[in-house]
Amino acid sequence: QHCDEAKANEVPFMDAEALKKLNKNKKAVKKLAKKYDAFLASESLIKQIPRLLGPGLNKAGKFPGLLTHQESMMMKIDEVKATIKFQMKKVLCLSVAVGNVGMSADDLAQNVHLSINFLVSL
Repeated sequence: QHCDEAKANEVPFMDAEALKKLNKNKKAVKKLAKKYDAFLASESLIKQIPRLLGPGLNKAGKFPGLLTHQESMMMKIDEVKATIKFQMKKVLCLSVAVGNVGMSADDLAQNVHLSINFLVSL
């Protein structure tokens, strides 16, 4: 179902068979992780990803977000696009939604500054 929706919206996607072909090939998984900023996976597939791909996506900090059948794929993609990651030290990694695609660059910059200031105050 998600593959059909992705195809209709011209969003790059891989089905379970394509993931199986990667067969924990570290170079291919690393290349995939570098190619995209974020990943989404449907409920049925998300549990299989560590088994199919190994730890590559997790190491890159790009383990897929969950895409349920109740959510609109395009809304979820916009939500992911509006999220930025703060990485401090080695382990601590936070994702924060700072805006949406309809906002001006000034508004986005202001939101980023606000979120950084808030995090620094913690």
